[in-house]
Amino acid sequence: MNRSEPVLRKSTRILVIDDDESIRNTIAMTLQHAGYVVDTAETGKQAIQKSEVNFYNLAIIDIRLPDIEGTELLTALSETTPKIVKIILTGFPGMDNALKAINKGVDGYLIKPVSSEELVRVVKEHLKKQEQEMTYSEERVAEFVDTRIKELESQQRERQENGKEA
Repeated sequence: MNRSEPVLRKSTRILVIDDDESIRNTIAMTLQHAGYVVDTAETGKQAIQKSEVNFYNLAIIDIRLPDIEGTELLTALSETTPKIVKIILTGFPGMDNALKAINKGVDGYLIKPVSSEELVRVVKEHLKKQEQEMTYSEERVAEFVDTRIKELESQQRERQENGKEA
């Protein structure tokens, strides 16, 4: 496997949160066609409930939902799934919304209407970055374990050698 090009996991799961059924369904079908496992939620409450029982790699969040602002949902989803990639989708672009989203930890920002090509491109880009970070983290853990094993083996040899000298 080429480490510079991570392979996206087959079960990459995406949660689409939008109160507009036609937009929600269009985004879901586009992403399913691109090979992703997609789940949908109409409200922030539904999204939180689903994220408490399912793992999602990425969430696409409408900035205006009937029960919660999308920027507030960013925080709630980070609590249920800390490494989830969060992309805000808005028909109301503005500096205020963008700043709120940035301050709440958004990973991406799309403006409605978004083309299917742009949607898939942005999703792939963010999932690739997530996969690279996971690979890096796994490598770091493996390096730590290897180093720790060497330290413990060295300490054990020293104890054995000290025991022989006594």
